[in-house]
Amino acid sequence: MSSAWVEGSRTRVGKYEVGKTLGEGSFAKVKFARDTQTGDCVAIKIIDRDRVLHHQMVEQIKREISTMKMIKHPNVLNLFEVMASRKKIYIVLEYVDGGELFDKIAKYGRLKEDLARRYFQQLINAVDYCHSRGVYHRDLKPENLLLDAFGILKVSDFGLSAFSKQVREDGLLHTACGTPNYVAPEVLTSKGYDGTASDVWSCGVILFVLMAGYLPFDEPNITALYRRIHRADFSIPSWFSSSARNLIKRILDPNPLTRMTIPEILENDWFKRNYEPPNFEQEEDVNLDDIDAIFNDSEEHLVTERKEKPVSMNAFELISRSQGFSLENLFDKQMGLVKRETSFTSKCPANEIMSKIEEAAKPLGFNVHKRNYKMKLQGDKTGRKGHLAVATEVFEVAPSLHMVELRKTGGDTLEFHKFYKTFSSGLKDIVWTSETNAEKQGEQVYVIKIL
Repeated sequence: MSSAWVEGSRTRVGKYEVGKTLGEGSFAKVKFARDTQTGDCVAIKIIDRDRVLHHQMVEQIKREISTMKMIKHPNVLNLFEVMASRKKIYIVLEYVDGGELFDKIAKYGRLKEDLARRYFQQLINAVDYCHSRGVYHRDLKPENLLLDAFGILKVSDFGLSAFSKQVREDGLLHTACGTPNYVAPEVLTSKGYDGTASDVWSCGVILFVLMAGYLPFDEPNITALYRRIHRADFSIPSWFSSSARNLIKRILDPNPLTRMTIPEILENDWFKRNYEPPNFEQEEDVNLDDIDAIFNDSEEHLVTERKEKPVSMNAFELISRSQGFSLENLFDKQMGLVKRETSFTSKCPANEIMSKIEEAAKPLGFNVHKRNYKMKLQGDKTGRKGHLAVATEVFEVAPSLHMVELRKTGGDTLEFHKFYKTFSSGLKDIVWTSETNAEKQGEQVYVIKIL
């Protein structure tokens, strides 16, 4: 039983019961779900069909789905099936509950060399397989690398990927895309680039970040950033081993023709240390017929979305049945470094908590939009990745304890971390700390959920 089922009613799509929101973007939400036939947990990416059509993104969505159906690899997020209703597209994905690799770096700083190597080996395995299938990711970064419960890396988000058939007669790709700090210098020009070499560069930046704890190329001014990337102007920290230092220098070569290739990386002595090749069965026949079907209005291909009432239970019954939601996690979560989603508990009335959140957010330059017990905090300053945004929702589990969860819905994650550190200091008087947890069970219980 997951904490995803706290809400007052469940949504059912096909054979899946849909629960809490895991992530949110401009055109889609990712929600936790459960296969009612097998009991397996999945993640469902829900895309608004009208917005996709309006912004002429049909081909991009088809490309993302096609890519993920073609790439069946233990280090790539698995796509199970695609469905559609009249208003929405549902992409059913593997549920990975270990968080993003970015969060591990943000929380612990740089990783030990052996651990960084293990993640890098898995990343190269995945990227090598993608390239063998004629797919270039083009947006490789720690935020798009997920970890499962066993620490296995999973490459995700193929929204900017390209197929080899998109290559022009000159043998190059010509669409500049990706996150600037991780993008190869040749991508920033208008001369075209090789998708294989540009992905390798991004892998090199990721390895640097894993071992250093910061970016090799990072400037507040975009022109200065591009200049440093074009020159490969970066300094390697003293704690890097000489073999790791040499590997990164060869990968972060600004000349794609002399840059280290994946076959060369696979033969590198530093890379090969404790290397475990991936073991999996390749699927040769992949059916892509359902991708076109989701954009058709044929009734036989449409699924329905309906609400269902859950079994009534109080918060403590719910928590006791949850595998990933213990009492310790609920009551003792620290108000320190956070991921994209974090939580704390409060025994104050719901209206008081909402007011306190508003009071804490406004001095930090956030516009607050309220609707019932839902709030959206929108930063008024443009950061590295647009405006920082946090969405909120309040719900009741049982009368008198609130749980407050915050989740970034827009902007840069590091900026969210900095915001939360200041923001949380203004909420200390409403937080239910571990010292108060011994109070009598007979008191009423509420929950606030900030998504």
